[in-house]
Amino acid sequence: MDIILFGPPGAGKGTQAQKLSQKYGIPQISTGDILRANVKDGTELGLEAKKYMDAGELVPDAVLIGIIKDRLLQPDCANGFLLDGYPRTIPQADALAGILDEIKKPIDVVINIVVPNEDLVKRLSGRWMSGCGASYHTVFNPPKAEGVCDVCGDKLFQRPDDTSEAVSNRLDVYQKQTAPLVDYYNEKGLLKDIDGTKDIDVVFAEIDKIVASFK
Repeated sequence: MDIILFGPPGAGKGTQAQKLSQKYGIPQISTGDILRANVKDGTELGLEAKKYMDAGELVPDAVLIGIIKDRLLQPDCANGFLLDGYPRTIPQADALAGILDEIKKPIDVVINIVVPNEDLVKRLSGRWMSGCGASYHTVFNPPKAEGVCDVCGDKLFQRPDDTSEAVSNRLDVYQKQTAPLVDYYNEKGLLKDIDGTKDIDVVFAEIDKIVASFK
């Protein structure tokens, strides 16, 4: 089975992708991982991508889709794959459709984990870190003493990208990128929305039920 998994930051997409990958024995493919692997291995496309990455620029879609095509042709994708967070734009979706048609691997389902922005901001902006690497959350995993690490006793700090303002900006960008893709795949009859506000295991059970129907 060939799956695309969407989900905004904080929706639990990574956790669900790992659970799906483990249960069905299909690789979880993220563009970040395969880009880094190609750069590390010094492939032709990896070296091309590195030029843009070193310059702090986005890797062009033409280079990225070539890397994705190579990855989907690997033996471990023979029984299916899980694309994690890709595509992100309509042009990327069109390019992906062309590649999948060429290698005869049509998408079975696009799973969209839906969580209201207010919940996402609460999940993401509540995270606090310690210098020793311990992580806390003001709602879900608070320290014993407010603002102090249980492990090392250091004062907790918040990463710049975890502030409420930064989180809201990240979510705005995601929504602008993803909203057109939701319509794109919905029109093709591939999209399935999942309520991501529920317990992790409940969310997985609902995703699993959908995926199992394509086996």
